[in-house]
Amino acid sequence: MTASPSHKTTALPLALAYAALVVYASLYPFADWRDQGIVPWAYLAAPWPRYWTGFDFGINVAGYVPLGFLCALAVLRTRPQAGAWQAVLRATVAGAVLAFAMETLQSYLPARIPSNVDLGLNALGTLVGAVLAAVLERLGALARWSRLRSGWFVQDARGALLLLALWPAALLFPAAVPFGLGQVFERLESAIAGWLADTPFLDWLPVRQFELQPLVPAVEMLCVMLGALVPCLLAYGVARAWPRRVVLAALMLGLGLAASALSAALSYGPEHAWTWMGPPVQVGIVAAAVLALLLLPLPRRLCTALLLLALCVHLGLLNQAPESAYFAQTLATWEQGRFIRFHGLAQWLGWAWPFAAIVYALAALARRPARTGIG
Repeated sequence: MTASPSHKTTALPLALAYAALVVYASLYPFADWRDQGIVPWAYLAAPWPRYWTGFDFGINVAGYVPLGFLCALAVLRTRPQAGAWQAVLRATVAGAVLAFAMETLQSYLPARIPSNVDLGLNALGTLVGAVLAAVLERLGALARWSRLRSGWFVQDARGALLLLALWPAALLFPAAVPFGLGQVFERLESAIAGWLADTPFLDWLPVRQFELQPLVPAVEMLCVMLGALVPCLLAYGVARAWPRRVVLAALMLGLGLAASALSAALSYGPEHAWTWMGPPVQVGIVAAAVLALLLLPLPRRLCTALLLLALCVHLGLLNQAPESAYFAQTLATWEQGRFIRFHGLAQWLGWAWPFAAIVYALAALARRPARTGIG
């Protein structure tokens, strides 16, 4: 497979983002670091652990498969002369080094237990992902994807594609309003007050004269509509033609519904997977779909401008509401057991995603407009 030197691949930023995810998941909760008085890699000589489950085995392999795939793909795209198996080797070494670093650092965390078995399974998962990328490259699937990407999206689309790929993951931590990413005002206010406690600067903070009230159904519906419409507008800003916009809008709305249902099922049980779909939410989703269809013919830059407007209005409305009444319960569920590796990461992603999208939209509007496709 050959690659154009000017081609910008999404694989590299995705690989870096996923590596950051691995670091967060491996070292959470980042608290009570201590020295045990032994070398941090002593776990390498430890015997087979007494307690082991199939879930532990599967999650340690599966968690590193995307990393191996993305690292190998990044090598194939940025250094096509290296060859498929060189890409596999480099990706596997990178994943194994990262896994070794994470297990070693876990020696300093009382809440985590380093394991040579975890290290081996992580390296195996990286190898599986890298081999998968090499096989797909040999079969020509990656070249076809590259051609498909060029036919569907403008050249400088990797920022939008990265945000679109992260959007469903950002929805995994339950929010007060479905699709309500970026609800940070109340928590930010409390955090700043805590940082400034016992200092004269605490008096500098503005005093809120009212308590945050739950959103009325009409405003909730508007928040849901804007939250579901945002990824559609983001996709419209990089899609080359309106028929592709139809597919992308349907895909993003479908992924949003699936991620929200999965979040509810993980947090409150499978029987509650769709309890969040009240009348305001249903109307908001339908309204978002209708608006997505009406906005199909608009030029890309106008869609990006509307994306920026929708994000600002959405954040303004959403941050007038308090956090979910079930937040404490959800927090306790995600902080314990199987969710300890993912708690906090999905929440931070949900907080940061809309602000990253605002930065992207501002940068896209500042660039010279392209003349290809819907212009």
